[in-house]
Amino acid sequence: MRISRRATGNLDSPTGESIMMLLRETQQSRDMAIVMVTNERQLTERFAGRIIAVRDSKLTSDGVKS
Repeated sequence: MRISRRATGNLDSPTGESIMMLLRETQQSRDMAIVMVTNERQLTERFAGRIIAVRDSKLTSDGVKS
């Protein structure tokens, strides 16, 4: 398992996307889970298999992408 906190938060868009692609490749090649805390919703929706949203310390959604 890899845990990342705002791995793309301070990066420009192309670099953030490159980081996400590297994380995906690592995740797939090592068959591991990645837990990431981020505010980058659009980028997350493109790469995540499951998104759990929390607002004000409360779970607001939990969904697996099909």
